[in-house]
Amino acid sequence: IDLDDSMQRITSFYAELAARGITPMTAGGDHLVSLPVLRGIAGSGPLGMIHFDAHTDLFDSYFGGFRYTHGTPFRRAIEEGLLDPKRVVQIGIRGTAYNTEDVDWGLSQGVRIIRIEELFDRGIADVMTEARQIVGKAPTYCSFDIDFIDPSFAPGTGTPEIGGVTSFQAQQVVRELSGVNLVGADLVEVSPPFDAAGGTAWIGVSIMFELMCVLAEAIAARRGG
Repeated sequence: IDLDDSMQRITSFYAELAARGITPMTAGGDHLVSLPVLRGIAGSGPLGMIHFDAHTDLFDSYFGGFRYTHGTPFRRAIEEGLLDPKRVVQIGIRGTAYNTEDVDWGLSQGVRIIRIEELFDRGIADVMTEARQIVGKAPTYCSFDIDFIDPSFAPGTGTPEIGGVTSFQAQQVVRELSGVNLVGADLVEVSPPFDAAGGTAWIGVSIMFELMCVLAEAIAARRGG
């Protein structure tokens, strides 16, 4: 298996979708898959992003120096000009950390990082109002890591973090994307080997349905419907 070849194939596929005017909904895969997707669809300039996750995925390297892993995709995307960091909002960040390099770098670039404590203190409607204001009306991507949801609801993932949202709150945040100019979305990090009862997959596909609903709204708005 060649990682670079796989990412090039993904990028080529999504570039073809973009050329045909198709708005993609992607099922991961680990979170690195977002990077070649963004490479394929961000051809007309950097995108904004609303990112639901327990982790920032802004590390420079992971696993002893590897620069292309599930912990690095959005650092690479910002470095490559695929994302405008001042139009990136990360929501739900939490968990143990061996250093703050990822958060420090993100903040230095202008990324808005909303930790889980702030989400719960302010409430979903207030936080999502801010998120919509940050991304504005320009083209925006949504990336949803299943570990945004508490592992009591979605245990079947590789890096679970306690203290997350409920399955209903996950539906709520996605519904609050209504009105955002979404040009693509993904749902990533569901891991079948860790999902013995299949419940995580069911939550994952349900959130994908919710994402497809707001994507459909965005497509209709761009078409004047």
